[in-house]
Amino acid sequence: MRETGLLRRSGWFYSLLGGGLLLALGGAITGFVLLGESWFQLLIAAALGIIFTQAAFFAHEAAHRQVLASGPANDRLGRLVAVLGVGMSYQWWMTKHTRHHANPNRIGKDPDVEIDVVAFTAESAATQRGLLAFITRRQGWLFYPLMLLEGLNLHRHSVRSLLERRAVEGRWFELGLLALRTAVYLGAVFWVLPLGMAFAFIGVQLAVFGLYMGSTFAVNHTGMPIIPAEEKLDFFTKQVRTSRNISGGFWASALLGGLNYQVEHHLFPNMARPHLAHAREIVREYCQTHDIPYTEMNLARAHAAVVRHMHEVGRAALDPFTCPILAKYRRA
Repeated sequence: MRETGLLRRSGWFYSLLGGGLLLALGGAITGFVLLGESWFQLLIAAALGIIFTQAAFFAHEAAHRQVLASGPANDRLGRLVAVLGVGMSYQWWMTKHTRHHANPNRIGKDPDVEIDVVAFTAESAATQRGLLAFITRRQGWLFYPLMLLEGLNLHRHSVRSLLERRAVEGRWFELGLLALRTAVYLGAVFWVLPLGMAFAFIGVQLAVFGLYMGSTFAVNHTGMPIIPAEEKLDFFTKQVRTSRNISGGFWASALLGGLNYQVEHHLFPNMARPHLAHAREIVREYCQTHDIPYTEMNLARAHAAVVRHMHEVGRAALDPFTCPILAKYRRA
């Protein structure tokens, strides 16, 4: 009976969340049509960036089998929301995110700490050359400004993954949905707005989407311990040690799509958002009893920890022969 009650509570929550997202999208579209040629359209673009991010959170929860009763139904819903609603490849996200959950912050296993424009470990920072080294040396300052481009980067990775020469689940279905979404979205923007205003609209929407998405996932793990490839940890310690919770209760959960309970999400990835707060109390008590570090801080402190970590790692790019340990503990 208790399990049925929990499922019913989750069902109501996701029904309201889905309905709220559709209502918000409808309001944004209505505002876009009514405003016409106006620079106030940039407010609509910013709103769309927020709505698309919240839709991405919803798709993420469907991917974790949290929204509907069956796995296949969750996959169908998640694919539709991710591809048609957000413009991201569901299969790419699932592949990447599954690897992350299995080995968070583990070198060589977690794709989220692999080197890209920025570096997440001192060792990888020391290998950067040219323009990338210039960026890496300053990545503590540039990390969040670079997030303004993360939306474009996510779309790029999605398309590239669907065009790879390998077996890709749902390749043509996702490509078709992406093409439809792109045609409708860009067609509407360039039909209603003058050329310069249209580009500004798309730029603002992508910037808000990228910054919101990127900063949300950054505070979950960036600045938490990096696990060497050869180190062996049990499941519980591995997940708790590398994850950071964000305090703030309901409002933090609404802002971060439930990812404020990152520790509990990693321990119970199929647990629906409404139940994570209760799980937090149990996990915290267990960690205190067994002397296991449990990290939770407010959002401002979490962002400060992210910047501090990126700055410390970036110092390793000052000199390719810099000792990684010195680079980690040296201060500006």
